[in-house]
Amino acid sequence: MLKLIIGNKAYSSWSMRGWLAVKQSALPFEEVVLPLYEESWETRKLADDLAPSSGKVPLLWDGDIAVWESLAIIDYLADKVDGDRFWPADPAARGFARSISAEMHAGYQALRSQHPTNMRRRYPAGEVSAEVKADLARITGLWAEAKTRFGAGGDFLFGAFSAADIMFAPVVTRIATYDLPVPEAAQAYCGAVLAQPFVAEWLADGAREPWVIDKFERA
Repeated sequence: MLKLIIGNKAYSSWSMRGWLAVKQSALPFEEVVLPLYEESWETRKLADDLAPSSGKVPLLWDGDIAVWESLAIIDYLADKVDGDRFWPADPAARGFARSISAEMHAGYQALRSQHPTNMRRRYPAGEVSAEVKADLARITGLWAEAKTRFGAGGDFLFGAFSAADIMFAPVVTRIATYDLPVPEAAQAYCGAVLAQPFVAEWLADGAREPWVIDKFERA
């Protein structure tokens, strides 16, 4: 059986992506949740089961095979199951999906740093920096293009829920947490992602967690 090591569901956006990927694969797996940044974390992250990723989560074990980084986990699982479960079959759609997923993996630093993940909070709308507005404009523009070109017949970027939606799911939670301004079409997409059963399960689990990390909480 697969084993997935993740961090707090309320705060760990990368863990969310890895977990959604395993759920999307429909393969059975053992889930190990580690409370990040607690006093014991500095010792815990040095354990053998986290050694391949130098203590980073998510980390997927398949027997003695270790896979970390969300996109690597997605592609590893896509190789184990029907790849169309993760990536569109059409070559143009697949190329676009891979490109925007990689851009998500590497970019949008203003949004990440100024609006840290906190999936169990809802804050009133506040000031949004020009840098975050630029990130949101780029993201929602990509969403609109994906939906227009490839998303007919479904609520998600490429029709059915897929890898690109997994990669952007934590962005959707940030938009909800901080009531960030996005176009109406993007709001509809966010609603579909938040209602997706795997995403809803993750958010419900995060809401029940006992751990609070102060640096990710706003006064």
